[in-house]
Amino acid sequence: MRVVLATVALAAAPGAGAHDGVAATAPLWLAQALYAAAWIGYTIGAARVRPRLARGLTLHAAMLIAGIALFGPFDAWSASSTAMHMTQHMLLIVVVAPLVVLAAPLAQWRAALGSTLDLLWRTLLRCGRHPMACAALHAAAIWVWHAPRPYMAAVLDPLWHVIEHACFLFSAWLFWWSVLRSGRRAALQAMLALLFTMMHTGLLGALLTFAREPLYGVESRELRDQQLAGLVMWIPGGAAYLAGAAWVLWRAVPRRSRRGRRINARTPCPPPSTA
Repeated sequence: MRVVLATVALAAAPGAGAHDGVAATAPLWLAQALYAAAWIGYTIGAARVRPRLARGLTLHAAMLIAGIALFGPFDAWSASSTAMHMTQHMLLIVVVAPLVVLAAPLAQWRAALGSTLDLLWRTLLRCGRHPMACAALHAAAIWVWHAPRPYMAAVLDPLWHVIEHACFLFSAWLFWWSVLRSGRRAALQAMLALLFTMMHTGLLGALLTFAREPLYGVESRELRDQQLAGLVMWIPGGAAYLAGAAWVLWRAVPRRSRRGRRINARTPCPPPSTA
């Protein structure tokens, strides 16, 4: 608990999430407050409903990475570098969001909050039964916020910056929840959702990489910086979606089949007959 409070206090330090040295404004303080409430709330809930050790460590790792990406040096560097801004986005989309899904923290947050948000949880989980719809929502968030005008608005205005990150985190969490928690019946839909996401993010990465001029802040950003940003989205993002597809495929294989394969692998083959 002390580690959590110390990390939250560091992330919420004045100016921690401000661009260009501007003092933290109300939207940034609100984001920091929500971040602190989510982490502290999970810690309180975990004392009442103990999670598995691996899940608890996964959630704390996700929150630590989120704090570094949102309120640490990445946030300051992203104001002047498209590549660092893209790194910030990818940390939220393909690292923090799937880690939170794997940590399954809803039981702990419910233990801390009570039944206040039950209707919201049920609605979100019901939406998570449709991987392609969640993938489409996530795709809309990615493409809208990587268009030149919304992108620069998020860089220059703290309010739009917070809204952008909220869109990425929420849509990415819902997307990863729909694919990583899909049952065997929805495995095919989950695989198609991952393939669709890998293709359109790869396309966006390719557009940034092979563009002949900077798309964001032509006067202040170099073309090489934008090309590096495209590669950050293209390669690590594609690897994350392939890893997600492998996870879905592994979950789709019946346990009996996996156990049978392990037994067959351990059983020595009989010697060939000499008759």
